[in-house]
Amino acid sequence: MLQTSVDNVREKAVKAKNMKLSHIFVHLFLILLAIICIVPFYIMIIYGTHTNADIASKFIFLPGQALIENYQSMTENMNIWRGFLNSLIIAGCSTALTLYFGALNAYGFAKYKFKGNKLLFWFVLATMMVPQQLGLVGTFRIMYILNLLDTYAALILPAAANAFAVFFVKQFIDGTIPDEIIESARVDGASEFKTFNKIILPMLAPALAALGIFAFIGSWNNFIGPLVLLFTNDKYPLPLLVQLLQGYYGTNYGVQYLGVALSVLPIIIVFAIFSKRIIGSVAIGAVKG
Repeated sequence: MLQTSVDNVREKAVKAKNMKLSHIFVHLFLILLAIICIVPFYIMIIYGTHTNADIASKFIFLPGQALIENYQSMTENMNIWRGFLNSLIIAGCSTALTLYFGALNAYGFAKYKFKGNKLLFWFVLATMMVPQQLGLVGTFRIMYILNLLDTYAALILPAAANAFAVFFVKQFIDGTIPDEIIESARVDGASEFKTFNKIILPMLAPALAALGIFAFIGSWNNFIGPLVLLFTNDKYPLPLLVQLLQGYYGTNYGVQYLGVALSVLPIIIVFAIFSKRIIGSVAIGAVKG
C-alpha cells in the first residue's frame, strides 16, 4: 500500500515536470514568434532616425540622431499631415458607413425570412471572392456619372456595401440575439427601424467594435482605390503620399522609412489597444445558444 502511494506521488511529480517543460517550450516559441513579428516594424522605425549613408553601409539596431533632419526633408515637398487628416476622414467615415449598413443588412438577412433569403445571402458572400481591382472599373464609371470623382465621397460611399461586414454581423446575430426580443419590441409598438436602432444596434456593440477595427485598418491602408479615384495631391491619403516619397527621395531611405513609419504607427497603436476586443467579439460570435 505504501509502495503504491510512493509510485503515485512519483508519477504525479513526473507529469508535473513534463507539463512545466512543455509550458516553457510553448512560451519560448511564442516569444520567438513575437520577436519575429515585431523586429521588422522596429527596424522600420529605427531606420527613420538615421541618415541615408548609415542605412546603406551597415545594419542598424539602435536609434540615430537624424530624425529631425529626415522629417524636415520629408515635409519640404509634401504635406504629410494633410495626408494624415485625409486618411482619418476617409477611414472614419467609411468605417461608420460599414458598421451601420453592414449591421442593417445583416439584421435583415438574419431575422426576416423572405423568399430567396438564402440565395441572396450566398450571392452577397460570392462578391467577397471578386478581387477589389476588378470592381474599380465599374466604381470609376459610377462615380463619373455621379460627378464624384476626385472627392472623398468616391471612397467613402462604396463602404456602405461591405459583404464581409454583412457576413460577420449576421453570424453574431444568429448566435446571440433571440427572436423574442424583436417580437417584444413589436408588441410594444416599436417600428422596425426603431427596434433596430434602439434595441438591436446596442446589442451588436461587441461585434461592431471588432468589425470597426477591421474596416478602419482596411480603409486606412487602401491604396489602389485613392490612386484611381483621386487626382489632387491635397486629397491624397497617407498610402499615396508615402508612395510619392519614392519619387522625391528615390535614394533617401531614411525619409522613406520615416514616411512608412508615420503611416503604420496609428494602425499598430489601434490594434494593440483593441486586440482583446477583437478576440472577445470573434469568440462570442462563434458560440451559438
